[in-house]
Amino acid sequence: MQRIDFTQPKWDQSTFSGRLKHFFWVTDPRSCVVSSQQLYEAKNLIEKYKNHHEPPGTTNEQVWYARKLYESAFHPDSGELQNFCGRMSFQVPGGMLITGFMLQFYRTVPAVVFWQWVNQSFNALVNYTNRNAKSEVSSTQLGVAYVSATTSALVTALGLKSFLEKRAGSLLQRYVPFAAVAAANCINIPLMRQSELINGIVVYDENGNAVTESRLAAAKGITQVVISRIAMAAPGMTLLPLVMEKLETYSWMQRIKFLHAPFQIFACGAILTFMTPAACALFPQRCSLNVSTLARFEPEQYEKLKKTVGEGSISKVYFNKGL
Repeated sequence: MQRIDFTQPKWDQSTFSGRLKHFFWVTDPRSCVVSSQQLYEAKNLIEKYKNHHEPPGTTNEQVWYARKLYESAFHPDSGELQNFCGRMSFQVPGGMLITGFMLQFYRTVPAVVFWQWVNQSFNALVNYTNRNAKSEVSSTQLGVAYVSATTSALVTALGLKSFLEKRAGSLLQRYVPFAAVAAANCINIPLMRQSELINGIVVYDENGNAVTESRLAAAKGITQVVISRIAMAAPGMTLLPLVMEKLETYSWMQRIKFLHAPFQIFACGAILTFMTPAACALFPQRCSLNVSTLARFEPEQYEKLKKTVGEGSISKVYFNKGL
């Protein structure tokens, strides 16, 4: 029986299809109900397997399942167990509830304020949990990011709601939650990870050896995460308003208004089941940056790289972009 190489992913991460398979595997919602004890047992099995000390009779299927649990629950940088609600495996159940309620309860100001606050609280937790853990973030920075993102979401949502109530039909008003989510993501993620933009993140050669730090790498990784998060939310928050606008014209749908919210919640769940891994797979998790770009825009860090590995010895540096 061939041993599993933990230095290599299960699927080719240089292709979208390989990354999609990987994130379907890692973001499987069933993983979020596994107990902490089972997660630590999976971690221990992996550590023993790497040292060739696994229990007799251990199969590859058991090791692959342990690896799936480990990668779904432990941070790739720090190796620490992630917060339950911040894991990507919780993105589908958590996201479907919040998105469904945002799409259903958009007509009154109190409902908009409450559900945008809930959504940004959830997003802040997810962003912090999936940051590049090599960069420390202070409590003050976390507070500023949370307040700023929540404020931007509320200003966008309430401003658009007020504007569209007088100038547009009910269909456009249904898109207020998506506009607020997109605006808040553009603020929440960069602010939650501002220390990376200020101090840079550690970048590595292809063998995993640290060579320098880069603010440009941080900006590239954060930009890709923002795009992925908006792409994750877009299908559900843009298609469901069209569906609900049409369905609500039927008398039978008007008679079961109490089922509108559950319908939108489960519809969001079905869409997020695919879109969570698809959005995560848009860009490689192990992101790269050309050394020539580093030399042009961050000459000081390039000089540090030259002292570490020598000039011309590598053409690219690599880093974890976060999720």
